[in-house]
Amino acid sequence: MGGGEFMQGDRDGLTFRDLEPLVDGATVVCRPDMNAARLADEYLQEKVAGGEVIYGVNTGFGSLQSTRIGTADLDSLQVNLIRSHACGTGKPVDDRVVRLMLLLKIHSLAQGHSGVRPATIDRLVRHLEHNVVPVVYDRGSLGASGDLAPLAHMSLPLIGEGEVTFRAQVVSARSALDALGWEPLHLGPKEGLALLNGTQFMAAHGVLGVIHGQRLAAIADLVGAISLEAFGGRSDAFDELVHRVRPHPGQLESAARLRSHLDGSEMIALPKDRLQDPYSFRCMPQVHGASLDVVRQARDVIEREINSVSDNPLIFVDEDRIISGGNFHGQPLAFAMDFLAIALSEFASISERRTYQLLSGAGPLPTYLVEEPGLNSGFMVPQYVAASLVSQNKQLCTPASVDSIVSSNGQEDHVSMGANAGTKLMTVIDNVYEVLAIELFTAAQGMEFRRPSRSSRTIERVLRDYRGVVPFLRSDDVMYPHMSATVRFIRRLRFSAEHDDVRLTPAESGSSR
Repeated sequence: MGGGEFMQGDRDGLTFRDLEPLVDGATVVCRPDMNAARLADEYLQEKVAGGEVIYGVNTGFGSLQSTRIGTADLDSLQVNLIRSHACGTGKPVDDRVVRLMLLLKIHSLAQGHSGVRPATIDRLVRHLEHNVVPVVYDRGSLGASGDLAPLAHMSLPLIGEGEVTFRAQVVSARSALDALGWEPLHLGPKEGLALLNGTQFMAAHGVLGVIHGQRLAAIADLVGAISLEAFGGRSDAFDELVHRVRPHPGQLESAARLRSHLDGSEMIALPKDRLQDPYSFRCMPQVHGASLDVVRQARDVIEREINSVSDNPLIFVDEDRIISGGNFHGQPLAFAMDFLAIALSEFASISERRTYQLLSGAGPLPTYLVEEPGLNSGFMVPQYVAASLVSQNKQLCTPASVDSIVSSNGQEDHVSMGANAGTKLMTVIDNVYEVLAIELFTAAQGMEFRRPSRSSRTIERVLRDYRGVVPFLRSDDVMYPHMSATVRFIRRLRFSAEHDDVRLTPAESGSSR
């Protein structure tokens, strides 16, 4: 693990600034305040001892809610719930997602509305801090009643079952617990239910989607500026006056970034052959900016969610009430992630058009960016790949949230499908990185045909760093290693608030998963 240290403790709430280091692989020190959780646990124990009937504590679950459970079986009820619900399928999700799930679940339970013992929350903390990461599968949640199947897999290791990633290997949870000297937990009333009810699988994907969305917005502006230079385009359309009279926040920011990236360029000051560029260049602020505005809308929704309590029933100690509700329903997240996928896919859609323009021979560049076209195919087929990925994104952007299938014998008769929205969002994001990488690969090749003219300091510095990993191609070569290297390169890009400070992180951050 690298990337510094993440600290979560006695604060009002989590922010994206807190979570970004965790996404990049930071080690974790997590010290939640347990006072509220302790009071809620004591309150629940008193109610159970007094014989009060409480859903999921001394009753069955879902459509079995009318079945009373005897006192002697209350602990078994919670263990059986986790075992029976751990039926996820598909591929294991990336450890980053599971680490976010653990943190978000800790933060939710510690707020004192769930009735979970501090010792159980502390075990989740220890999993996070010791990097004992449960194996969770990416399919099987309906996004209502919580992310039941994924959270069941996350919870299995607490009782010594399931699998974990430990010391860079997938091993049985019991063997990892034995190696660390940890005993499996004996769950108390409601603990299994509180662990499984919740939106943490969806929310973790939403967190990743927003963080990568912010990065992709900045990368799209930088790569688009390089393409504009290679194409011999104009910067007039980015003038502040244009955007001041249509002041959408994202549009203003994208235009400002483009101006900053191009500031001081010799190329941009050269005479131009056309009065107006194609839309894929001229309308970058309008398109990139609209997507950035959606990223920020999603950020607001998801930041509220990660600081919410989303299990059921909820305990209100001060009000002396235990209330069954539906905070586990993922509709806000499903909508946010569906719209986010649509918005992020547009970065790829307009990027592929810029790539096409660079290859077309319409500007100052040779067709397919190669010195002997015909003998060499040059950059013809990377554009095909970009087109294929853009097409796949269009298919993936069909909203998951418009669907619902009845479950639990009709008790759970409307669900969000937010988990599917989250997992397909990750595929869209991976595709966007690939398409923007193809554009950079193409634009950097095109820039070599514009020499000896120079671009701005920012763009020339980025190109110099890029040429350290991908060479200029004078004739046909095997392309996929260069494309893979370019994806790794753009994933390492980080941007300051001043726009012109572009740097590379020392380590590659891997896929969005």
